[in-house]
Amino acid sequence: MERELALEIVRVTELAALASAPWMGRGDKNSADEAATLAMRAMFDSVSIKGTVVIGEGEMDEAPMLYIGEEVGNSEGPEVDVAVDPLEGTEIVAKGLNNALSVIAVAGKGNLLHAPDMYMEKLAVGPALVGKVSIEDPIDVTLRKAATELNKNISDLTVMILDRDRHESIIKTLRKVGVRIKFLSDGDVAGAMAPAFPEAGIDIYVGSGGAPEGVLAAAALSCLGGEIQGRLMPANADEYQRCLKMGITEPYRVLTMEDMIGKDDVIFAATGVTPGEILGGVRYLADDRAETQSIVMRVKTRTIRYIRTQHFLPGKEVLHKVRQAQSSESAPSSTLKKQSKASKEENIAGSVKEALKQS
Repeated sequence: MERELALEIVRVTELAALASAPWMGRGDKNSADEAATLAMRAMFDSVSIKGTVVIGEGEMDEAPMLYIGEEVGNSEGPEVDVAVDPLEGTEIVAKGLNNALSVIAVAGKGNLLHAPDMYMEKLAVGPALVGKVSIEDPIDVTLRKAATELNKNISDLTVMILDRDRHESIIKTLRKVGVRIKFLSDGDVAGAMAPAFPEAGIDIYVGSGGAPEGVLAAAALSCLGGEIQGRLMPANADEYQRCLKMGITEPYRVLTMEDMIGKDDVIFAATGVTPGEILGGVRYLADDRAETQSIVMRVKTRTIRYIRTQHFLPGKEVLHKVRQAQSSESAPSSTLKKQSKASKEENIAGSVKEALKQS
């Protein structure tokens, strides 16, 4: 992959963040996600790749764009796998909370895991703990190992975990052992990335979250020198069979970084939508300008770029098309998902595409 692709990709996450940011705190997660998805898909048309979405907004019959298997890019560059989450943290934006991101990972064709839409058990760490802990160990053993490797008292460790009822048992153990706990309301990718950033103050990320988000986190951590281990959690026979159909022959085995992102080059980009430990959110300035903060990274070079950008909003044509299309909808919280094929030609995704062709 060409290094210039990294800057092309971050332009896509920037526009998705700008599109979804106006929905912060408005209680409408569907419209926020819709805006980010529309903007991201439109911007992909300018990116020099022959891309195939392997992690996206759902199956073809569930999402009219950025669906699994969709081809993206202008077909003038390398063949790549693309993993996207236009708005990682829809509830975060709806409630005006922290750590919402727009995220993309790109790898050579055939490298990214086609992760099924189900829970994945996760253990994520920063560079100092790579190869030192195992998801197969009980959590208290993991914490003791981590404290030894980091030369810390176990009470000085900070563990991040999603605040979910399903984590009750893990949380009880964390409290019994005596570590510090930082709860995350949403934002699984940002949470898994946090241990790789010293300024975040997180030593370990544990718990279960979405499997697709696990692959995105693996892409980011590979660039940062960190590690994530995962294990799929099929909830029933149908989910187990879905794993088999997607080529995962041993659904319960531990997934390594190589299993999730391959061994070749990976590019990862994220733009903050709301403020968080890693990136600031979209800020609106005077004179029709907005500021974004992004990170773009590449495994091959281990280069990490932080990009602070001021955007002149009247010049963002795609952004205007998205807003016009959304405002023309009679139901402001209509979603891109769960629509029949017959209705897709009439939804706002089609409106945006048509408007962009004519502009």
